[in-house]
Amino acid sequence: MGKRIKIVIISLFGLFVFLVLFIGLEKSNNYSPDNILAKVETKISAKSLYKKNEISLDELIDNKKFLLINVWASWCLPCRNEHAYLVNLQKNENIKIIGINYKDNENNAKKFLEDLGNPYSEILVDKDGTKSIELGAYGVPETYLVDSKTKEILKKYIGPIDDSKFTEIIEIVKNEKI
Repeated sequence: MGKRIKIVIISLFGLFVFLVLFIGLEKSNNYSPDNILAKVETKISAKSLYKKNEISLDELIDNKKFLLINVWASWCLPCRNEHAYLVNLQKNENIKIIGINYKDNENNAKKFLEDLGNPYSEILVDKDGTKSIELGAYGVPETYLVDSKTKEILKKYIGPIDDSKFTEIIEIVKNEKI
């Protein structure tokens, strides 16, 4: 009799574990960062890479139609790959590009920009990564296309800007819609 109870308890426990795991498989564990923030948090402030003063994103928004916020680092190979696209986007008069230098060495960041060109109108330093997290970034590179007037995030690009992302940004800016 005692053996049967043990078998029943073990069987019920096994069934319970199986059901919990099975139900867990039904739920999607994919975390999509596409719609985390509807608007960019402009109260974020950090030191400027070159000027060394504390500056907020709010102070950097001007009369340009679009703000492109790019989270990057000199040690990031995909950042190096996307850099030429940022240099080309800088030429568009409707776009202002702000860089957030993520967990980087200051001298390495400056050397990176010396070698590849500086597409940024301003660069904020994020030594510990907290400013980027406040913005909603998960890593580098990440880029946010923001409507300067409404501060609405029109598009978030995770990973390096490539041909298709570059074309999409140009189309959005040209058409002034998503």
